[in-house]
Parts: sequence; structure tokens; C-alpha cells
Amino acid sequence: MDEDIKKNIMKTGTTILGIVCKDGVVMASDRQVSLGQSIVGKKNFQKTMLATPYLAISVCGTASDAQRLVKLISAELKLKELRSKTRPTIKQAANLAATMSFSNIRQPSMIPSTVGLLMAGFDKDGKVELYTIGMDGTVDIVEDYDASVGSGMPYVLGLLERQYKKDLTVEEGIELAKESLKSSTQRDTASGYGLDVFAITEDEIKKVVSQTIEPNYKDQ
Repeated sequence: MDEDIKKNIMKTGTTILGIVCKDGVVMASDRQVSLGQSIVGKKNFQKTMLATPYLAISVCGTASDAQRLVKLISAELKLKELRSKTRPTIKQAANLAATMSFSNIRQPSMIPSTVGLLMAGFDKDGKVELYTIGMDGTVDIVEDYDASVGSGMPYVLGLLERQYKKDLTVEEGIELAKESLKSSTQRDTASGYGLDVFAITEDEIKKVVSQTIEPNYKDQ
């Protein structure tokens, strides 16, 4: 692929994260999209999306590929539900996404699909789970926390390593997610402009924080 094309694909230089709590899961993401290495392409990109009423997905990687993959996952889950007359489990949804990612990265293409995912949701019995899906199609259940492969990952994981506790409540997880994202946006040049935080419990997915970062100029 031509180097100029590589450098100018719109990508989500990103911070996404998921935190497992004793009463649910917290997912969070920033809003900045980078165009190449040095340009901000968008300031309000929603990186955590509802694929279904019971499944939330956070994305990092190439923006167009991420949007397309979430739409395909949503459609395939709906088809599976119509055909089988039962709702797919979160584990089944994660394995579906992993299979798609595995196929995408191995298809001959001028511009390879590169998307990392965090997926969380609740099953019909109220069980809440968080999965991480690698760009290569790997799938792993998350027992504590993860930040996928976004550019803000090193800053987030360093803070979570010190602050995470296994018996966190969702409310505590929300505050930890906010602090983690704020730490990332202070240092990662590819993350910023706002944050969104979702709480996933046994019977609902709810956006609990929606904030923008506004530039302010002060006289010295």
C-alpha cells in the first residue's frame, strides 16, 4: 500500500476501556478521531455503541471499519435471534465478532481491516460479561479490566493497575473510568475532546456520563 494512503486513513487513535464490577460492567471511551498522524478528523465520534439493547461495543482502529463491523454484528445477531427464536448470549456474540475479525484481517485487501473491540452485555438470566476481541480475531473474557489496543491503553492500564479492586461497585467503577479517561486524554495526543461512560447491569445498558472537553484560554 502506498505510504501516503497509510498515513491518511481516518483512524481512531483511541482510549476505550472496560471495568468488571461486582454488580455489572462499566465501559468508557473518548471521542477524538485522528486523520493520519497529526490531524484531528472528528471531535464527537461515539466509540461505544449499542449493537443490540443488551450488548454494547467499544471500538478502536480504523473508523470506517469499526462502524461497519458493529453494523454487521448487530445484523447477524438479529438474524440469529429470528432463526433460532432465542436471544444469543454475550459469549456467542463475542465469538461471532472474533470470527468476523479473524476473517477480515486475512482477506487480501489494499487497506486491511484493523479493529479492536471491547464487548459487554447481559444475558437473559441477568449474567453480565465483558470480552475483548483482538484485531487478529482472538477472544478473551475479561475478569477485571482491559483497554484493548487503543493508543491510550498504556496510560489507562497504569492507573487501573494501581486503583482497581475486585469488589468495586458499578458506581465506583464509573468514577474510576472517568479518572482513567482523563488521565489518558492529558497525555495521549490521539485521545480527547470528550468522554462517554456506560453502565451495564443485569437488565439494562445505560449511558451514565457524557462530557465534552472545552478549550479555555486564561491570561497569565
